[in-house]
Amino acid sequence: MNKIKLTWLSLFLLLLNTSVMAQGGMPVRFSVQQKQTAPDEVEVVFTGKIDNGWHVYSMGLPDGGPTSARLTTEKAEGAKPVGKLIARGKEISEFDKVFEMKLRYFEHQVAFVQKYKITGKTYRIKGFLEFGACNDENCMPPTQVEFNYNGKGPEDAPEAKEENVDSIPALPVTDTVAKTDSAAAAPVSIGDIKGDWWKPVIQVQQQLDGGKEANHSWLYIFIMGFLGGLLALFTPCVWPIIPMTVSFFLKRSKDKKKGIKDAITYGISIVVIYLTLGVLITAIFGADTLNNLATNAVFNILFFLLLVVFALSFFGWFELRLPSSWANKVDSKATNTSGLLSIFLMAFTLALVSFSCTAPIVGLLLVQASTSGNWLGPAFGMFGFAIALALPFTLFALFPAWLKQAPKSGSWMNTIKIVLGFIELAFALKFFSVADLAYGWRLLDREVFLSLWIVIFGLLGLYLIGKLKFQSDGDDLKPMPVLCIMMGLVSLAFSIYMIPGLWGAPCKAVSAFAPPIMTQDFNINNKEVHAKYLDYDEGMAAAAAQGKPVLVDFTGHGCVNCRKMEAAVWTDPSVADRLTKDYVLISLYVDDKRPLDKPVEVTYNGKTRTLRTIGDKWSYLEEMKFGQLTQPLYVTLDNEGNPLGKSFSYKEDVPAYMDFLNEGLDNYRKK
Repeated sequence: MNKIKLTWLSLFLLLLNTSVMAQGGMPVRFSVQQKQTAPDEVEVVFTGKIDNGWHVYSMGLPDGGPTSARLTTEKAEGAKPVGKLIARGKEISEFDKVFEMKLRYFEHQVAFVQKYKITGKTYRIKGFLEFGACNDENCMPPTQVEFNYNGKGPEDAPEAKEENVDSIPALPVTDTVAKTDSAAAAPVSIGDIKGDWWKPVIQVQQQLDGGKEANHSWLYIFIMGFLGGLLALFTPCVWPIIPMTVSFFLKRSKDKKKGIKDAITYGISIVVIYLTLGVLITAIFGADTLNNLATNAVFNILFFLLLVVFALSFFGWFELRLPSSWANKVDSKATNTSGLLSIFLMAFTLALVSFSCTAPIVGLLLVQASTSGNWLGPAFGMFGFAIALALPFTLFALFPAWLKQAPKSGSWMNTIKIVLGFIELAFALKFFSVADLAYGWRLLDREVFLSLWIVIFGLLGLYLIGKLKFQSDGDDLKPMPVLCIMMGLVSLAFSIYMIPGLWGAPCKAVSAFAPPIMTQDFNINNKEVHAKYLDYDEGMAAAAAQGKPVLVDFTGHGCVNCRKMEAAVWTDPSVADRLTKDYVLISLYVDDKRPLDKPVEVTYNGKTRTLRTIGDKWSYLEEMKFGQLTQPLYVTLDNEGNPLGKSFSYKEDVPAYMDFLNEGLDNYRKK
């Protein structure tokens, strides 16, 4: 689909309010084939395709790190492996500060190859490749790709016999583990499991996760855009133009109705201009790029620098201006034309003239919308912005008497610019934090972030109560209005509210913006939550006996973001209280390498898979029951294994996590 078609399609979807939901698949897909390289030698080749943003780890990584790629040969009759598993592809090697070790991985594509020497007239080789894959937010559980090949060897070779092969050493199973898992060693036999807790609920969970979240996201972006448009109205580049423009339309025609019609057309033109800008952002960058911006470190650094520039512009250090010749040319064309074209050109002139005031607001909105994970976010954001910006031109044309009651231009507009500068500066730190966490620089730990926000909002409070002045304020020594003083006190109170956070207080109001609490060097709030149950069936039985809902936590020993959620979200007193008192918490480690009593073959989506470890069983449960294969994943269930609400993934947002827990608890109580 070319850019023009995408632009028109985006506009069409927006105007009709059509729900669009991206359908995702497996981020890493492996195919396996056998290649004969000599009469007595074959290669088993695993070819992997890796989605953007994901990576597959290489072989032989140190213990305590992510899952390494490794091959297990379960059977070799008339053949034996030659050498070790090798990788073909561009291997990236870098020191990971989270794991505190050098990691090697592949992006986009990789091939793993194992050679076998044929030693018999016939041969059979069977085994599996295990690999680990992660992106910046989630990890797949250790995943296995099985192979089973047979064929003929050289005529003069002896009869086939099973060779001794190296395999993954089995970890010892304690008595406790054996008792825990023996009853559920064959989870595929759903009918034998008490309570029928293994039944698939993929469609139900997808419905709960789908429309409600998307609609909230679009509505949120639209409202933010609308509020941004209202703020832009009260800047010195826009507000003084409103009465002149409305008066022009009402006076240019003796017919009052035609004047009102022209003013409404002018407002619609503003909407079309800014809406087109939002749609073009999607068309130029593409949906895939926009969906990846939220976790892309390079883009977040650029966003940080952009917002700092916008903040300095609002503070009056310099002024962002487009070439004056652009506005003059468009204005002259508007004067020399007539009809709808002249009105549209006048609206375009407004966009050019007001650039110095609207560009920072539009820039912040586009950055927020682009990193929302919604590919139509920029269009919805600009739609809300444009409606707010066009509204007064239309309303004042319909009700001219309101113009007399509208506030006159004055120094209050410069005050709004300065306030917006502080807000832009605060938001800039949020985007730098994303890059800082991604690269592990540790330049903006939680206490550093909070210190900067305390200073920013403290200075904002001092400015609003009149104790701080900028050069753009001039020599005006008049007392600040009561409204500004009240807002200044709120800003100062907000700064004081964040101070305990320097010692580990949760500070829920900023938890969605600040870095995770695990980055804080000094933390006196060390309350931790641990799951009482590490077995699904045991936990479900306990929940039924206690009459409580269940929170299933699909996690992993090597899942970094799982630890971040536990440190940043579960340690919050309100979350910890809800988890320990109102839920039965079950943590299922999908990378648990302890073996089951015996391997279990299961069939899912037409493919046969062998479950060998406890982690295999939990990853199978996650995929078969919920249609997911990433960690962390949190789902709330009733005592029959039915979903109670939306699932929750990696998002260090305490209020959002509390909403997730409260939704599940409320729905359980209703049942």
